[in-house]
Amino acid sequence: MAATLLLAVALGAVGALQPAHRSARPARRTQLNAEDPDKPMTLYDLPAEGEPWLNRYSSMLTRNKKQGASQAMLYATGLTQEDMSKPFVGVGSIWYDGNPCNMHLLELGTLIRKSCQDAGMVGYRFNAVGVSDGISMGTTGMRYSLQSRDLIADSVETVMGAQWYDGLIAIPGCDKNMPGVVMGMARLNRPAIMVYGGTIRAGKQPSTGESLDIVSAFQSYGAYVYDKIEEEERAEITRHSCPGQGACGGMYTANTMATAIEALGMSLPYSSSSPADSQEKRDECARAGEAIKKLLELDLKPRDIMTKGAFENAIRMVMVTGGSTNAVLHLIAMSRACQDPAVRIGLDDFQRISDETPFLADLKPSGKYVMEDVQNIGGTPGVIKFMIDNGMFDGSQMTVTGKTWAENVKDHPGLTPGQEIIKPLSDPVKATGHLQIMYGNVAPGGGVAKITGKEGETFTGVAKVYDSEPAMLDGILKREIKCGQVVIIRYEGPKGGPGLPEMLTPTSAIMGAGLGDCVALLTDGRFSGGSHGFCIGHITPEAQIGGPIALIEDGDPIQIDARNDKRTINVMLTDEQWAERRAKWRPPPLRANQGTLYKYMSVVKTASEGCVTDEQVPDTSPIWAQEDEGGAASGAVPGSLETGPMTIAELKEELTRRGVKFYARDRKHVLRAKLDACLSDESCA
Repeated sequence: MAATLLLAVALGAVGALQPAHRSARPARRTQLNAEDPDKPMTLYDLPAEGEPWLNRYSSMLTRNKKQGASQAMLYATGLTQEDMSKPFVGVGSIWYDGNPCNMHLLELGTLIRKSCQDAGMVGYRFNAVGVSDGISMGTTGMRYSLQSRDLIADSVETVMGAQWYDGLIAIPGCDKNMPGVVMGMARLNRPAIMVYGGTIRAGKQPSTGESLDIVSAFQSYGAYVYDKIEEEERAEITRHSCPGQGACGGMYTANTMATAIEALGMSLPYSSSSPADSQEKRDECARAGEAIKKLLELDLKPRDIMTKGAFENAIRMVMVTGGSTNAVLHLIAMSRACQDPAVRIGLDDFQRISDETPFLADLKPSGKYVMEDVQNIGGTPGVIKFMIDNGMFDGSQMTVTGKTWAENVKDHPGLTPGQEIIKPLSDPVKATGHLQIMYGNVAPGGGVAKITGKEGETFTGVAKVYDSEPAMLDGILKREIKCGQVVIIRYEGPKGGPGLPEMLTPTSAIMGAGLGDCVALLTDGRFSGGSHGFCIGHITPEAQIGGPIALIEDGDPIQIDARNDKRTINVMLTDEQWAERRAKWRPPPLRANQGTLYKYMSVVKTASEGCVTDEQVPDTSPIWAQEDEGGAASGAVPGSLETGPMTIAELKEELTRRGVKFYARDRKHVLRAKLDACLSDESCA
């Protein structure tokens, strides 16, 4: 009892020691309301109903007091209190020093940032990775090229999403940069504009005065190997092919994608045709800030612009100008990034439009002129006006100007009278499109041919097979390639390459050697926009997963018919020969089992699906070993240990029994490759 009294006294004494004002404190708030006048939780008001909301995303960071730490870091970047209520624009360039296509993009980004500031907004520069196709071509570095497209899309999505930027102005330069940034734009669906870094000027050979470009340098190797030129001339060509900043000058992949994206409506008029070092390009950068502000005011987003009709306009532009086969791959991927089945395009759309659209442009690689010449006759808008006037382009499609294409070119004078770059409809380079979607027993899932008409539309020859691009280049050096051959370069697909590497070095070597009119080339890889000759790429299914191209042998007779009503690639084998070869075939070991290329090959879809990497992961086991919905393996291959279908569990059990190390993350094609490698090694348990 005494203890209880002592405790009560003690507690009373403690209470007596508390500050007198404590009892005057208001009761604890159970809910904080931003409208409470005595304690507002926001720094500024939202726009009134009906007024444009320009900072609908960045206000998440700049308006709420709970984001005080975010605001502190923004102040550290140089912002003022007044800046906090302005819209934030990400200025994303693919800048790096080591490539003429990209080396000037930081400077252009600085001009664009200033244009955003002048328009009353905050501009923040950021960067994404890039790969030089021209530099990496012909080496294993090219395996990283197509992958970089999806890394760029991921980077754009990541920075814009994490930093809460309201709009995006992207500045790409080299081939994969353009589709990469547009795929990121489509995923985000926030107001966005692409400012193309611009085309390079033409080079000039001092000793002859002839015009040069990057393909001149590639072709000089084959010419040198086959004794068409001497070393002195070869060296002179390589030193003078690329005179400065800008993307490769002909209608190669960079300019193809830039013109297609302008036609799509995602860049300002003239963006694709103004040279990298021109005043027009600098003026475009100066206008970009006001242009993105208008899009923010209109809340006009990429998916509002990138409709099915807009993609069809882009395809028609590719056909008229003789653009790269890579346009098929990239436009399919860009359309899938819009996440709308009604917008998605496929191989059949390209063929349909090719059948009804003439090839009119006399541009390199198959023609005479380069992109800067197009600027001098009215630019890409002049070509679009010509197409609208002749019923080849839907002028009602919206663009990033906030106007339709018909409105954009209403006052354009049209192509310069007397120009010779865009031929009249009465005298086309080819009456229909140069891109043909091929099928047949070599490419049941599709392939893409670039047939300008100059190389003919049919070819019959015998197979000369190489299991890699380096092996084919070694064959060129040994002069193994002869007229009448169908050169096959395989195991260069999305998974086998990996990365679907480009084959400009092989095609240029063939052209330089004087074999362009008597040799055809097939690959499950792809071709550069600079490739020309009888070339068919993107062959699907690829060799790495057991596509028919994996079963072709030297000397097999092959018939190629690229006429519009045929479009087939067939190897003349009997059913028995196919079955015998399929039973013997085993996939070679994968060329990567860790790192970024391993991740890429684990998620990439086929070339016919745009090689996208952000959709459901496909089954990557050999096509004849894939299981159907009922769990049974498709195909007629016997289920032996060496060649038959096995489940993932069976593969892991067999590898464990044989003492072969594998990872829990390994997919079926990796496990199968490890087992095949073990089976081919006599020392394997």
